[in-house]
Amino acid sequence: MTSAQHAQTPHQPQQPAPTGPAPAGISWPLVAGLASMALLWPLTGLTGIGGTGAPRALGIVALTAVVWIGVVGFGRVPRPVLTLTLTGLAFGVVALAVSTLVGGIGLGGDGAAAWTAIPALAMDAGWGALAGVVALGIQKARGGTR
Repeated sequence: MTSAQHAQTPHQPQQPAPTGPAPAGISWPLVAGLASMALLWPLTGLTGIGGTGAPRALGIVALTAVVWIGVVGFGRVPRPVLTLTLTGLAFGVVALAVSTLVGGIGLGGDGAAAWTAIPALAMDAGWGALAGVVALGIQKARGGTR
C-alpha cells in the first residue's frame, strides 16, 4: 500500500439532517413563577384574607389551578403536562420549605412527621400533571402549540 492509500479515510455515511425544529425545553422561570403561588398559603394565613379552614384552602386551590391552566393552556407553553408536573413538584418544595421555616404544619412543625414529605410532593406533582392534561386539552382545542 502506498502512503496515499493509508491517508484516505473510509467513507462514512452522512447522518440525515433533522427535518423539523427540535422540541422546546422546559421554561424554568415559568415553573418557578407558577410554583411561587405556594406562597399564597402563608400570606393569606398572616393577613386573614380568605378566612380560615376549608373556604380558604378551596379558594387557594381553585385560584392556583385557574392560573396554572390559563397561563400554560392559553399561553401555548410547550410540553404542558411536564411543565405543570414540575411546577406542582416545585410548589410542594416551596410549601415544605416555608412550612419548615415558619414552623407550622410540616417538617418543622408539630403537625406532621418528616416521612410525609414524599407523599405530599407526589400529590403536588400529581395535581400539576392533572392541570397539565387540562392545559394540553385547551392547547389542542385552540389549534396546538406555535
